[in-house]
Amino acid sequence: MLKGGRGQHSKHLPYAFTRNGIAMLSSVLRSETAVGVNIRIMRAFTAIPQIANHSIQMIERIVNLENQQEETKEKIKIIIEKIEKIAPNEFSEQIFPTGCVWDAWAHISELVRSARKRIILIDNFVDDRVLSILTKRADGISATIHTRYTKQFLADLKKHNEQYPEIQFIQLPHHNHDRFLIIDDKVYLLGASLKDMGTGLCAITGMTISPEIILKLIK
Repeated sequence: MLKGGRGQHSKHLPYAFTRNGIAMLSSVLRSETAVGVNIRIMRAFTAIPQIANHSIQMIERIVNLENQQEETKEKIKIIIEKIEKIAPNEFSEQIFPTGCVWDAWAHISELVRSARKRIILIDNFVDDRVLSILTKRADGISATIHTRYTKQFLADLKKHNEQYPEIQFIQLPHHNHDRFLIIDDKVYLLGASLKDMGTGLCAITGMTISPEIILKLIK
């Protein structure tokens, strides 16, 4: 770094033009070069406020866009939360013609995924297909099956529980004609065993009855 010299210390003010100074110079300097430089400098002074104003407007627009984006995110979040709350009600009543096995399977899968606390199935005839569909439930959601067991089912259930979150099995004390699926506090009447949904004409109907009443009646 060079030492000494004009402009090396803060006591020396920098050379600069002001708008008024340029105007004063224009009345003194008459050469063609001086006039050209004067004009360019005046144009620069005129452009600076415009550039500054434009920059401020751009910054304001960016800030507004960011605020709108945050508001949009919040609105989308609220909409999603509302959809999740009412989702189970969308499945209150469905009918599946013979052969609509996939549609029935997909519908049951959505019911299982909608559970927030518990899933309880009351069905006389259950096999590994039912265990498979219950793996679609979210973490921490309990699952209980009330059924009439077979040795094959117990073997499948044991293998399942060794790898996946446990599904509790409760022996039905007697044969039940109807099948029920309980999702949290909602009861669905199944027109066929869960594993056979869609193989023949059947329906899934939401009920207004309390799940606890159903659970008491099967004991």
